[in-house]
Amino acid sequence: MPTLLFDGIAYGMLLFVLALGLAVTMGLMNFINLAHGAFAMAGGYIVVVGMQRHGWPFLACLPVAFVVPALLGALAERTLYRRLYGKPHLDQVLFSIGLTFMAVAAVDWAVGSSPQTIQLPEVFRQRFEFGSGHLALGMGAYRLFIIVVCVALALALQLALSRTRFGSRLRAAVDDPRVAAGLGIPVDRVFLVTFAVGSGLAGLGGALGADILGLEPTFPLKYMVYFLIVCAVGGTSSITGPLVAALVLGIADVMGKYYVPKLGGFIVYVLMIAILLWRPQGLFTREARG
Repeated sequence: MPTLLFDGIAYGMLLFVLALGLAVTMGLMNFINLAHGAFAMAGGYIVVVGMQRHGWPFLACLPVAFVVPALLGALAERTLYRRLYGKPHLDQVLFSIGLTFMAVAAVDWAVGSSPQTIQLPEVFRQRFEFGSGHLALGMGAYRLFIIVVCVALALALQLALSRTRFGSRLRAAVDDPRVAAGLGIPVDRVFLVTFAVGSGLAGLGGALGADILGLEPTFPLKYMVYFLIVCAVGGTSSITGPLVAALVLGIADVMGKYYVPKLGGFIVYVLMIAILLWRPQGLFTREARG
């Protein structure tokens, strides 16, 4: 049981980082970007190409997996997404899901449809065992690394949004862009940076998850529902909501597939429906905190 709980937490943390950028764009920018998974896939393939073709160390690939999707996100925001701000959500959904299918087709054409794997460094392939019997705890070094990195990212982002000048500018730009611009806030630049950071976080999540989740051209479609579940269940008005939702989803998924493997992801969807029936607005919202 403790081992399953640990693996579920690690899986949930990974889903949190993958979905965090979507939660930021949906909650703080009021923009639904279903192409979010394409940036995650880009981060994963950057690690694969860097390690397999160029011999880069795994840890050296991670910053690149953040920076390149962030630059791609900034370019997409400036040339494509900006035109859809303020448009109906249906327009945003159709446009971004179209980009997702284009990304899937492009990657399939460029690298093929075969699943990609990476060889983790020896230090991450270690496993630590504590206790014995039913209370034994087995901790994989790589999963422990994922938990540490994701916790650090969550704390850093929460601090940036709640305690920095940029966070204040972002909230003002979202609440009323015209008034914010009149006060001298560069609204376009704030949205550009926010979108780029969200895309970079997706790329980093894709890089971290390449070994656990697997990597193939259909990655954005395969995990799109999981990203949306994290945002819907947790709410998008804070970092805490998606974090709690991702942990619940990760633990439920791991436990369910272990104890009731024939049901697979059925348990996750039942849990999602139950939570949304109980709190349709999500677990954490501004209204709930007020």
